[in-house]
Amino acid sequence: MDDHYDALVIGSGEGGKFLAWHLAKAGQRVAVVERRWIGGSCPNTNCLPSKNEIWSAEIAHLARHADRYGIETGPVAVDMARVVERKRAMVRGLVDMHLDRYRDSGAELIMGTAAFTGPRALTVALNAGGSRALTAERIFLNLGTRPTIPDVPGLCDAEPLTNIEALELDAVPAHLVVLGGGYVGLELAQAYRRFGSAVTVIEHGAQIAGREDPDVASALAQLLEAEGLAIRTGTEVVRVRGRSGDAVEITVRDGGGEAVIAGSHILVAAGRAPNTGGIGLDRAGVDLTERGVIKVDDRLRTSAPGVWAIGECAGSPAFTHASADDFRVIRDDLAGIPRSTAGRLMPACLFTDPPLARVGSTETEARARGDAVRVAKLPMAAVLRTRTTGQTEGFMKAVIGPDDRILGFTMLGAEAGEVMAAVQVAMLAGLPYTALRDAILAHPTTAEGLNSLFSAVPAP
Repeated sequence: MDDHYDALVIGSGEGGKFLAWHLAKAGQRVAVVERRWIGGSCPNTNCLPSKNEIWSAEIAHLARHADRYGIETGPVAVDMARVVERKRAMVRGLVDMHLDRYRDSGAELIMGTAAFTGPRALTVALNAGGSRALTAERIFLNLGTRPTIPDVPGLCDAEPLTNIEALELDAVPAHLVVLGGGYVGLELAQAYRRFGSAVTVIEHGAQIAGREDPDVASALAQLLEAEGLAIRTGTEVVRVRGRSGDAVEITVRDGGGEAVIAGSHILVAAGRAPNTGGIGLDRAGVDLTERGVIKVDDRLRTSAPGVWAIGECAGSPAFTHASADDFRVIRDDLAGIPRSTAGRLMPACLFTDPPLARVGSTETEARARGDAVRVAKLPMAAVLRTRTTGQTEGFMKAVIGPDDRILGFTMLGAEAGEVMAAVQVAMLAGLPYTALRDAILAHPTTAEGLNSLFSAVPAP
């Protein structure tokens, strides 16, 4: 068997698989080495599975509150086994779709664990048994990340859930304690509250959603607390006793001293670490940062000739859409087309209900840079579309620079991700905020609120 390839991709996540399919369709001999998740974490364990179960939770929430809309329903019960099976069916369909793409493109999928033996040479311990020695003209590292477990006494022994195990629960936890108030923690915390769990969120920082402006984080916390979530910020986890899934006691400390929180399950959502260990990157000549992230330039080239890195393992933002753009950067670099990761306008969306979406700078970031900014805010209740749906929670917020360009946009409200995309396009085009202020936007839509938001920008 000829085991020399034009291109080898290690890991089948978003950017890597698109690159493999692209190069294979262009006539190159390409292989992708994947340990377990065909298509990467997004369709298997992270983005899409979580949103699938979050949607089931939203249906349960709507059913419980149908009377608000004049609809009479009976008692609402959640069958977690069916919720999980719905998610699994979606995942199976996505895996089949990926296998079709591999067949159609001509890229080879090798299931196994890769380790470098030298520059652009590796061995793969095959999942089916045996091994293969592979070499390539070019290698692309799409290694991904994994959840981290904080070094807290008793926490590892408690066998806590990560997002992967939380999405496989076939029964509703009595009391879910979530360690971490970031994207994963908040999304799953609200979902399980809606499934029927008591939920406590413990965040070490001063606020949940730590990268957002304080007014945004505060409004989000109030919305979640109104649904019955208990949120403790500025709180350190001191030790853990018991076993997740049975009973746990979590000792915490804040400015008021120590307290014990009793729960049934622990979900750890306290960050992720790159999967760069144990693969022999030093033998390939690939340098890492102190955090274990692969060092790359703005075209995602590593320190080793002929080796690129893609996605979170390369320090790109932890979003599937960032990895997809990494693919475009490398694709164009290989074709000699100028493109880089510098200055990317990266959107983010937290899929709580209502969702939180942001693109560009926060007000805090802009003022810390010393920018002369103007800020406009608009409550969602002022958007007439929300009066028809009853989804009046939240607000829009825009940060405007001295040249009338939009520096940032944040929205906590129904359809936030879709509205954000309209603002992002305006920012990419370099339009002044007045273009959206004066645009003819369809009535009654949520995006129509942009007219009112940008009409509220203070005069210079």
